[in-house]
Amino acid sequence: MIYLDNSATTFPKPIQVINRMNLALKQFAANPGRSGYEMSMRTAEEVYACRRDAAQFFGAEGAECVLFQPSCTQAVNIVIKGLLKPGDHVVVSDLEHNAVMRPLEKMTKVGISYTAAKTYESKPQKTVESFREAIRPETKLVICTYASNVFGIRLPILEIAKVAHEKGVQICVDCAQAAGVVPIHMRKDQLDYLCIAGHKGLYGPMGTGMLIMSSEQQLDTLVEGGTGTSSRELIQPDEFPERFESGTQNIPGIAGLRAGMDFVQKTGIDNIYQKEMKHIAQLYQSLEKIPKVILYTSKPQAPFFVPVLSFNIEGMASEEVGAYLARHDICVRCGLHCAPAAHEKMNTLDGTVRISPSYFTKEHEIQVFLRAIMKIVQ
Repeated sequence: MIYLDNSATTFPKPIQVINRMNLALKQFAANPGRSGYEMSMRTAEEVYACRRDAAQFFGAEGAECVLFQPSCTQAVNIVIKGLLKPGDHVVVSDLEHNAVMRPLEKMTKVGISYTAAKTYESKPQKTVESFREAIRPETKLVICTYASNVFGIRLPILEIAKVAHEKGVQICVDCAQAAGVVPIHMRKDQLDYLCIAGHKGLYGPMGTGMLIMSSEQQLDTLVEGGTGTSSRELIQPDEFPERFESGTQNIPGIAGLRAGMDFVQKTGIDNIYQKEMKHIAQLYQSLEKIPKVILYTSKPQAPFFVPVLSFNIEGMASEEVGAYLARHDICVRCGLHCAPAAHEKMNTLDGTVRISPSYFTKEHEIQVFLRAIMKIVQ
């Protein structure tokens, strides 16, 4: 099998991730923070270690600022629904995933409004000015993707954050396509909220996500329940991280996520990025020479893209192309990729074929994929 759907979920996982999850099922199999016996204490130590490592990895103020969630999507929902009040205005980009757009659209029913700022491929200053113009006196939040999950276009996040803060507005970034692929640092990048998917560029398992923010942020809760603390009280505790972590955590997932972050750190984010971008550049250069292949961006280059590429074949639905490739054991993603806003921007509302390599993608796999595309066209 040739797997080129890594922007959805990375595969294969590093062996240390698999081993750590297996170990967790044997040695970290008790609820952390609920009991004083040895296995419970070991489990709590593993959870804290992952929290500490994530804080260091992403430049958070401290371990308590790392809040484990079942997905990046839930992290986004916590920020949107925990921060905004009727009358507030939000600025997004025109490349957003439904993880941002659907909760915002629901919030319009209670008096929240939003504006989509236009983004410009490889023209960061124009994108920044577009965000500046979209901010109003009643704007409470800028929430945007770090990079498009469809076209790989990166946004100038630091510059957007500076503009937001100049206007007294907070910024939340959906880093589903960027965490583990490009360096992200909460304080240096001036981010208020960071929403992370563990199963993509961090090479962790599915069902792992993180919300990272300052412990001074005042957000309402999305979920309430048992935290193992202040159990006499029927009111959710205010302390971080318990305030946002009700119920039993996904301990094998957290252990695997920690191992995934360790893999990325030891391999080197720059090494991962350069290798994946080399594959994307090769794919682009080869595809643009094949008749009937339609590409939608310029050649992806650093620092304006992440390693994600969309294309179509003239006269064929993206799903037809994907089905042919699947029959030949080549895995890609077709359709709208849960991001109709990005497709509307690029006039691809019928969908695209998306390819996204990983650090483990081999050169010969790229060649097999390209030969398959040639056969389709012929």
